[in-house]
Amino acid sequence: MNVPLVLTQFLDRAVTLYGGKEAIFGEEGRTFTYAQLNGRVNQLSRGLRDLGIEKGNHVAYLCGNSIEMLEGFYGLYQVGGVMVPLNTRLKPEDYVFILNHSESKLLFVDQDLYHLIKPIEHSLDTVEKIIIHHNQDDSNAIDYNVWLESFSTDSFDRADVQEDDVCSLLYTSGTTGNPKGVMLTHRNNYLHAMSAMHHLRVTDDDVLLHVLPMFHVNGWGSPFYYTANGASQVCLRKTSPQTIIEAIQQHKVTILHMAPAVLNLLFQYCEEHKPTFTHKIRVIVAGSAPPPSFISRVEKELGWEFIQVYGMTETSPLSLFSTIRSTVQHLSDEEQLQLKAKAGYSMIGVDVRLVDDYGEEVAKDGQQTGEITVRSHGVMKGYWKNKEATDEVLRDGYMMTGDMGTIDEHGYVNIVDRKKDIVISGGENISSIEIEGVLYDHPAVLDAAVIAVPHEKWGETPHAYIVLRGGSVTTEQDIIDFTRANLAHFKAVTGVTFVDELPKTASGKILKVQIRDDYWEKVGKTGRKVN
Repeated sequence: MNVPLVLTQFLDRAVTLYGGKEAIFGEEGRTFTYAQLNGRVNQLSRGLRDLGIEKGNHVAYLCGNSIEMLEGFYGLYQVGGVMVPLNTRLKPEDYVFILNHSESKLLFVDQDLYHLIKPIEHSLDTVEKIIIHHNQDDSNAIDYNVWLESFSTDSFDRADVQEDDVCSLLYTSGTTGNPKGVMLTHRNNYLHAMSAMHHLRVTDDDVLLHVLPMFHVNGWGSPFYYTANGASQVCLRKTSPQTIIEAIQQHKVTILHMAPAVLNLLFQYCEEHKPTFTHKIRVIVAGSAPPPSFISRVEKELGWEFIQVYGMTETSPLSLFSTIRSTVQHLSDEEQLQLKAKAGYSMIGVDVRLVDDYGEEVAKDGQQTGEITVRSHGVMKGYWKNKEATDEVLRDGYMMTGDMGTIDEHGYVNIVDRKKDIVISGGENISSIEIEGVLYDHPAVLDAAVIAVPHEKWGETPHAYIVLRGGSVTTEQDIIDFTRANLAHFKAVTGVTFVDELPKTASGKILKVQIRDDYWEKVGKTGRKVN
């Protein structure tokens, strides 16, 4: 029997098996069972249909992690709509481009973010209505909860949605030019959820704290696989180390997803405040892997299980997953720790290959570098209204990630660098990630990023941007000497810039493109930023 893989099935399962379970926790003490959430979803679907939203229409959301955002996925999918989640850290002019390019017909926005939209409303070509969550200040705007309560909670007559229909349009941060809209289908997200829930061991005993923004590739798809398993979900629109730790303790949170920078801040908070945890916690981390020494401290001092993953928006997103398989348990503790720091091995349904410039697979020796390519059920349908960019990255049945890495004899992939972030000094390729790993071992360093800067003799050399720990003092020469002591000399940084903070995306990833832009602006160069 061929049953379409449609995401609304996940909420159906939660309602059938866990309908009476208090599972959705929001701010201000709001709590809903899965049955109550389903009622709100039905109200939302009726409201959308009343506003003329039909199958294939695009609806944008500009909000933090909230019950309103969570129910938005399912309410929209019941009418066959396409979710367009917006990054909350953009500028108003960015929203003009995305909302117009996506042809969004309706916009939901949090009250505290509405100031980003109000000045540009006249520039929005396709948005017909704006509905505000938690409206308090604008009497002319539609208040979400007042509007929602005017519709019935009864079961909804769903649109005829097929698994290959697009369900979400996610705009990636544009490093050059405008951001691109990634089209993911119901099938993409459904099969990704099935794979992720297996590898992350998600059960109905789990309590997820939504730390990673839901707009960030649908919060790695977490609204789908945690809902499918009847897990509890805690939604905080704004987070800080203190609110995260308090939520973990209050709700007995068992699992969190986050970027390394966020975990680093949490660890600093725990070092200072010494909170205690009486239950098991898994932390899922993606991005530049922390050094093994940091992973060891997280596991030993906090008692949390550390799991490294790898993915990108275009692959739904997760493709690699790093735990210690039974086949490598004979290795020493140090060797196992090194494996945990890698991006990991292929998840179920994912074929990952590393290829050289000629498209040939590199040796599985942990030494030869190649570009990571992915073929899986999660690979996007393409970029919205951008065939040229689609054809550039989807080649011969694989997604070209732009990430460089190595693969060892056990199948573990290690990310070396983004293609554009590799430092080429005197003809040698140097990984900025490797240098950053060493910098994080320096006792005074809280945060670090390495970029290539021009050098008269070597072409380019590594330059570090560093945020110091509170109360710490060090010098540029000390940092240079530290890298020379812990790396081959040609890999050592040749200069250091101390800054108060590093620019980051909403998910906590360091924006090296902005650091490079700032560097070139200071040296007075315009046009192409090449060494």
